Amino acid sequence: MSASGNSRGLPRLTLSVVVPVYNERATIRDILARVAKRAEVDELIVVDDCSSDGTSDVLAAEATAGWPCLQGLRAEGPPRLLLLRHEVNRGKGAALRSGFAGATGDILLTQDADLEYDPADYPTLLAPILDGRADAVYGSRFSGSPRRVLLFWHTVGNKLLTTLSNMLCNLNLTDMETGYKAIRREMVLAMSLRSNRFGIEPEITARLAGLQARIYEVPISYSGRSYADGKKIGWKDAISAVWTMLRCALTDDREASDPLHATLRRMAVLDKYNGFLFEQIAPFLGQRVLEVGAGTGTLTRFMRGRDRVRATEVDPQYLHLLERRFEHDPNIIVSNYDLGAEPPLDVAAQRYDTVVCLNVLEHIADDAQALTRMRDLLEPGGRLVLLVPAHQALFGSIDEAIGHFRRYERGGLLSLLREIGYHVEQGFFLNASSVPGWWLNGRVLRRQGVPGVQARLANRLVPLFRLERRLGLPFGLSVVAIARRPAESVAADEGLREHAVTATDDAPSCAD
Repeated sequence: MSASGNSRGLPRLTLSVVVPVYNERATIRDILARVAKRAEVDELIVVDDCSSDGTSDVLAAEATAGWPCLQGLRAEGPPRLLLLRHEVNRGKGAALRSGFAGATGDILLTQDADLEYDPADYPTLLAPILDGRADAVYGSRFSGSPRRVLLFWHTVGNKLLTTLSNMLCNLNLTDMETGYKAIRREMVLAMSLRSNRFGIEPEITARLAGLQARIYEVPISYSGRSYADGKKIGWKDAISAVWTMLRCALTDDREASDPLHATLRRMAVLDKYNGFLFEQIAPFLGQRVLEVGAGTGTLTRFMRGRDRVRATEVDPQYLHLLERRFEHDPNIIVSNYDLGAEPPLDVAAQRYDTVVCLNVLEHIADDAQALTRMRDLLEPGGRLVLLVPAHQALFGSIDEAIGHFRRYERGGLLSLLREIGYHVEQGFFLNASSVPGWWLNGRVLRRQGVPGVQARLANRLVPLFRLERRLGLPFGLSVVAIARRPAESVAADEGLREHAVTATDDAPSCAD
């Protein structure tokens, strides 16, 4: 079984449906049967959040009897079923998190246990993911499909919450609070979720936005319940949702466990600063570029006009993000490459007129060997564009947290490049204005990362950074080196090898 095939030759994907359940005795058998009937469903995960109305007894009886309510619904038999139960009521968010943790499908779809959402809409929800267009799909209750007419003020509240979420996440959803969300498994695994109640909906949205996920909306039918019918969400949940949005906008829950992820996420949204950085290296770029350590593709996107760009990464999450981000750019190829090891065949099989290595070399234990590998990947006369953190005196807790082995002095970096065989063309500093903030956070306050507000200040300081470049200040937060692989040394090396082969051929043998 699988979610479906597709017309683009993409791999077949499996579907796990997660059903959080709390006090739905009247509808639980019906909704499970409707879900299990769908041919798209490979796995059905039911999470009973300590129901008190007899729902737990119904589920226990069905499980003991081998789920008779799911038998005979489709020729291939029922989907794999997993029943989980919370011993205390923890809320919808906690139930979804338990279900996500137990799911094994390629796509995870949330399904409420009442009858408000119709599983007949699954093909519509899944299509953008199966076609390779989306990482997450939201089923919108407000985009034209049949829906039950219900409470005006409830709709107003929903729109207000969606609007606030859109403002904080820079999205244009019509229904953030929808209970129908289909998400690729790797995106769920990359999210740090902690909401226990209905705050899970804005939290999922905020985390998807932070991961730069491709989100689609599709119209769905909706048979909403009134409070008399058993609807549970109320004004307290709206307040909780607002708090969750603000928390997600101001913090990144992965920062403590993954400071490098938090740093890359913050840098990705600094459009003006990233544009300034690309301006500094653009004059040195050729048409056949190897980018080592592309991260989230923040600077790769500026190179779309080059003849060929190979963007490399080692982190699986960022590799997947790069593949999705540039899937419609035939001149950009994504490869898995660890600069600390020998290049794989697809990377080494070509020579490049430019190797771009920005904020990567400091993460490699043997930087001399890494520079040698990049030199060997360049064609004769090709350029290395290198950016590294400057001044070892600034090395502090932030450097340690994000995996830096060192910071560099300009003179020492240029000398190292010459020793390895590069011809150094330029070496200059960037971002002198950011030095005090880095020193304060990393050396004095011993933080694990630069606070988000301070990081976003870099966007405002771009005019000052440009002034620094014109002044040529002798210090900065980063140092840029431009170096070539000399064409003449390559020719000489090849000549020596050819001479050695000829001499060997002409030498008398022992038999003579």
